[in-house]
Amino acid sequence: MGVSHVNFSVIAFGLFMAAGIAAGYWADRSKTGIISLTELLFTSLIIIILLFATWQWNKKRLAPTPFFGILVYIFFFLLGFANYNLRLPKSQPNHFTQVHLSSGNKLIQLKITDELKPDYFHVKYIAETQVVNEKNTAGRVLLQLRKDSLQHPLFVDDLLLVSGNFQRIPEPKNPHQFNYSDYMKTLGVYAQIQANNNAIIILKKGKTTLAGFSENIRNHLITKLKNTPLQTNERSILQALVLGQRRDIDKALYTDYAAAGAIHILAVSGLHVGILYFILLFIFKPLTYVKNGSVVRSILIVMVLWGFAILAGLSPSVVRAVTMFSFFTFATAIKRPTNSFNTLFLSFFILLLLRPTWLLHVGFQLSYLAVFGILWIQPKLYKLYVPRFYLDRLFWGIITVTTAAQISIVPLSLYYFHQFPGLFFVTNLVILPVLGILLASGLLLVILTACNALPDFFAEGYNYCLLLLNHFISWVAQQDAFLFEDIPFSRGFVFISYLLLASLVLLWKQYNYHRLFFVFVSGSLVLCVLLYEKKQTGFTEMVIFHKGQHTLVGIKENRKLTIFKSDTLSSKVLESHPVKGYKTNCKSKYLVEAMLPRYFNFKQQSILVLDSLGVYPEQMEVHILLLTYSPKVNMERLVDSLKPKVVIADGSNYRSYVNRWRKTCKKKKLPFHHTGTKGAFTLK
Repeated sequence: MGVSHVNFSVIAFGLFMAAGIAAGYWADRSKTGIISLTELLFTSLIIIILLFATWQWNKKRLAPTPFFGILVYIFFFLLGFANYNLRLPKSQPNHFTQVHLSSGNKLIQLKITDELKPDYFHVKYIAETQVVNEKNTAGRVLLQLRKDSLQHPLFVDDLLLVSGNFQRIPEPKNPHQFNYSDYMKTLGVYAQIQANNNAIIILKKGKTTLAGFSENIRNHLITKLKNTPLQTNERSILQALVLGQRRDIDKALYTDYAAAGAIHILAVSGLHVGILYFILLFIFKPLTYVKNGSVVRSILIVMVLWGFAILAGLSPSVVRAVTMFSFFTFATAIKRPTNSFNTLFLSFFILLLLRPTWLLHVGFQLSYLAVFGILWIQPKLYKLYVPRFYLDRLFWGIITVTTAAQISIVPLSLYYFHQFPGLFFVTNLVILPVLGILLASGLLLVILTACNALPDFFAEGYNYCLLLLNHFISWVAQQDAFLFEDIPFSRGFVFISYLLLASLVLLWKQYNYHRLFFVFVSGSLVLCVLLYEKKQTGFTEMVIFHKGQHTLVGIKENRKLTIFKSDTLSSKVLESHPVKGYKTNCKSKYLVEAMLPRYFNFKQQSILVLDSLGVYPEQMEVHILLLTYSPKVNMERLVDSLKPKVVIADGSNYRSYVNRWRKTCKKKKLPFHHTGTKGAFTLK
C-alpha cells in the first residue's frame, strides 16, 4: 500500500474543534458567560456567510487569501464551542434541572443506561430521567441504592418509577481532592438520587438499546465464566482483557498493575484492537486470493471489530480505536493510499463531533497521545539500531513502541496520577509479546464458554498463564525503589512540557537553527514556569481537614508541612487521603508529624482545641474554637465564656451534636463551620 502525505487540514480542523470544546468547558466551569447561545449561533451564521463569500472571491484569484483559512479555523473553533454548549443543561429546555419542580419527594421515571463500580455502601447506576411528576424531562442522574436494601440487581434498560428527590453530587471536602462531581458532569450527570429498595415503586424491562444488548451479553458471559475452573483474580483479569469489565478486579491487584505500569492492558483500548486487527488480517488473508476478496475481508474485519467494541461496552478508548482501524481498513480495501496521521485525526474529529465531552476523559486523552507518539516518534527511534534476527526485531520493536508511547503521555499521566513506574520497560517487554496470545486465547475461551464447549484443560491452562502474569505484576509492583510517587505536576507545566517535547523531537528529526531556537525558547519558558511555581508554593496556611471520625490539622510553611493529629490516628495517615494529595499539589518537600496541641497560635490567631473531655479554661483569648470528638458541653455557656470569633466542628463529631451547635451559633450570630458540610477550613 502506498503512503500519502499528511493532510494538515484534517489535523488543524480536529485541533481547532478540540480547542473550542475546551473553551466551552472552561467558560462553563468559570461561569464567565462569555457569549450566550443566541449570540453564538448568530456569530456562527456570520462566519458561514463570510466563508461562502470569501470562497466565491477566491475562485476568481490565482492564489487564495489567508483570510479564508483563518475563517475556516474560527468556524471549527466555534463548532466545538457550540457543540459542547448545546449539550449543557442550560441549553436543553426539557432538562430536569430546567423544569420548575416543587420541593420534597417526586415521582421520577428513570431508565438505567449504565452500571458503575459500587462503593462500600451503595450500588451505583447512571439513569436517564424520562418523567418527573408527570412532566416529560431529559437528563442523566446518578442513582445510588443502598446495598442492604436491594433485593434484585438492576440492569441496563430497566425502567423504574422512584419516589425520591434530586440532590447535588457533593463537591470534594478537602483541597486538591479528586472532584467526583466534575467527573460526573463529563458523563452528562448533573444530580444524584439516593434511595433504598422501598423507594422503587415499579420496576420493569424497557426497550432494549445497543448498550443494553451489549451489557446483557457481557453479563451472560460473566455468569457462565463463573462456572469454569478459572479462579476469581484470574477470571477478573480475563473479563477486563476481553470484555472490558473491570468492576470485579481486586483493589490490591489493580494497584499492583498501576504500580507496574501495566494498567493499559486492563482497559480495552487501541492496543487490544490493534492486536485483534492483525490477528484478523492473518485469519482472513486467504480471501485476498479470490476476486473481490479484499473488499469482503475488509467488511468482515470491520464487522468483527465493531462486534468486539459492543462486547467491550463501547468505551471511548475502544470506539476510538475501532473507528480509526475501520477507516484504515476501508482505505486498504479500495486501494487508496492513506496516512496514519490522517486516519488518527479523522477519527479524532468525528468522535468529538459526536461526543464532545469525550475530550475531557483521561483515557481518551492518553489514548490519542500514545498513538500519536507511536506514529511520530517510534519510526525515528527504531532506526537508531538495525536488528538482524526475528527476536531481536521483536524486542527492539516493543522497546521503541513502548518508549514512544510513554514519552508522549508522561506529562499528562504525571498531572493526573503523580507517579511514574520506572520498570514499565521490563513490564512491557514481558507482557506485550504474549498479550496477543492471551487476547486471542481469551476470546476463544469466552466463545467456547458461551457454546458450553470449554474443555477443563484449556481453562486450567489459561488460568495458570494469568496466574503467572499476576505474580509477575505483583513482583514488579513490590520494587518500591523504581516507583516514583508524589510527583507534583501542574496544568500549566503540562502544556509547557509538551511544547518542549515537541521542539526537541522536531530538532531530533531535522537539525536547523530555527528548530534550535524553538528548543531554546521552550526551554526558557520551562525555567520561567518552574521559578514562578516555586514562588507560588512559598505560602503559609493552616488547613483543618475533613476526615471521618478523626481530627487532622495541617500547617504549611513554605516547603514544610506539619500534620497535627490525634493520638487515635495511625501514622499511615501521612501516606493516604487527604494528606497525600495536599502535600503533592502544594509541593511540600518536608513532612513532619506531631500531636495536636490543645492550644496554639497561627498568624496572630489563637486556636483552642476542645476534645471529648470538654474541659476548657474559663477566661482566655480564643479566636478559633475547634470542636473535636463530640465534647459534652453547654454551647451557650461555652460561647459566652470564651467569646470565639468562629466555631469549627470537624469530621470527628456526631452529626446530632453538630446540628445542635449550629443552631446555638446561629442564635448567637456566630460563624459556624462544619467540615462535613462546607469542607475543610483554610486560614491563610
